[in-house]
Amino acid sequence: MNQVSFLAAGENLQSGLLLGLLVVGAIVALVVIGVFARFGMLWLQAFMSGADVSMMSLIGMSFRQVNAQTIVTAQIMSRQSNLKLDKGKGLSTARLEAHYLAGGDVMHVMRAIIAANRAGIDLDFDRAAAIELAGRDVLDAVQTSVSPKVIDCPNPQRSGKTTLGAVARNGVELRVRARVTVRTNLDQLIGGATEETIVARIGQGIIAAIGSADSHMEVMETPDRISKGVLARGLDANTAFEIVSIDICDVDVGDNIGARLQSDQAEADMRMAKAHAEERRAVAVAHIQEMRAKVAENQSLVVQGEALVPAAMATAFRAGFLQVKKIPRPVRGVKPGSADLAS
Repeated sequence: MNQVSFLAAGENLQSGLLLGLLVVGAIVALVVIGVFARFGMLWLQAFMSGADVSMMSLIGMSFRQVNAQTIVTAQIMSRQSNLKLDKGKGLSTARLEAHYLAGGDVMHVMRAIIAANRAGIDLDFDRAAAIELAGRDVLDAVQTSVSPKVIDCPNPQRSGKTTLGAVARNGVELRVRARVTVRTNLDQLIGGATEETIVARIGQGIIAAIGSADSHMEVMETPDRISKGVLARGLDANTAFEIVSIDICDVDVGDNIGARLQSDQAEADMRMAKAHAEERRAVAVAHIQEMRAKVAENQSLVVQGEALVPAAMATAFRAGFLQVKKIPRPVRGVKPGSADLAS
């Protein structure tokens, strides 16, 4: 009886173990099916393209919240473009994930690297990723390196001006519009000055070139002297661009600034002269009034002196210092002072 019970218990244990194995196998199968259902197509696509993307990498991307489709597409693009795929220096899956997690645009960087590779430009993943994370458009930089970009100087969209004014030594203003052809310097793209600096430097160079000319006619006869003088200054130093050419597309004669300044100076001198003359006139008028006051004062002293004369004469009469002498009347026919009159 005990042996029968022992055999029954063994059969139950084997059945339980078999059932447990079946449950575990079913769970594993479901997990595998779920994984393949989610990542099977991506893994198969990468495998058939020869891309370096494993199933474990795809599963890890889901935990790291990385867009697996983007990474797989980037790896396939690099494979089809015959780019380096070694894990040490090439476009490994881990490096693509790191750039994605850093906030970079993986597909944008891949397109830039492929375009640079096709154009024979040395651009590795590290430099392209650094340029992209620095806020620069790496694809546009590569395209500008291949196909140079034309910049208007001045830029009417930013400055609101269509021409750049400069004055020659003879005082005549010239209004110039230039077009600058540049290409991107990838070696100085990180930390290099932007397009605004190029436009400002070109404008400064044009003004200096026109200002050094003796006459505006020299500039109009040979406008290439402006571009040659500007190019000789090396204005693309420490910028993200390399100047290919500077073309003067329009030169117009403006105002005669020198004549206007001379006219303004003459008018200012005339106003100064009038002011000095008015000052001297006011001084003269004040001097005249002062002299008139002195004349009136002297006249008053004379009147005072004349008023004292009668009183002095009266005093002299009373003191006997003055006597009244009768003067005889003159006789007709006899001249005064003659002998007859004296006798």
